[in-house]
Amino acid sequence: MRRLAAISCLLIVVCLCPIDAKVFQKCALAKLLDSYQISRSLISNWICMVNAESGADTSKKVTLDNQTTSYGIFQINSKDWCRAGRKGGKCNKNCEAFLTDDISDDIECAKQIHKDQGFSYWKGWVNKCKQKPLPDILLRRSVRL
Repeated sequence: MRRLAAISCLLIVVCLCPIDAKVFQKCALAKLLDSYQISRSLISNWICMVNAESGADTSKKVTLDNQTTSYGIFQINSKDWCRAGRKGGKCNKNCEAFLTDDISDDIECAKQIHKDQGFSYWKGWVNKCKQKPLPDILLRRSVRL
C-alpha cells in the first residue's frame, strides 16, 4: 500500500511540473526575436534583459512581495499584464500561457510592455543591462537571419 501511495505522489509531482519548458540559447532567441520584428538594434538589450530576468527559462515563475507573480522568459507580471487561471490584463492572456516553450504570445505581450513602458519595466534590465556595454549578438554569433 505504501508503495502505491509513493508512486501516486511521484506521478502527481511529475504531472505538475511543466514538461514543455525550455531554456533558450542566445543565438536561437535572437533569431526568434528578429522574426517577430524586434528591431535588430535592440536585440542585444532584449537578450540581456531575458537573461537578467529569467535566465532565458520559459518555466520561471516568481511570486513577489506585493503578492503578484511574474511568469515566463520575460517575467510578465500578473498585476497589469495577464491573469492567473483566466485571460485578462492588458495583454488579455492567461499568465500560465507564458510558462511554455512556445513564446509567441510572450513576445507579443513583451513588445506591448516595451511599447508602453520601455525596458525600464524590467528591473533586471535596469540593474544589469542599462548603460552597460552589450555585445552585438547578431554579429558576434554570426547569426544569419
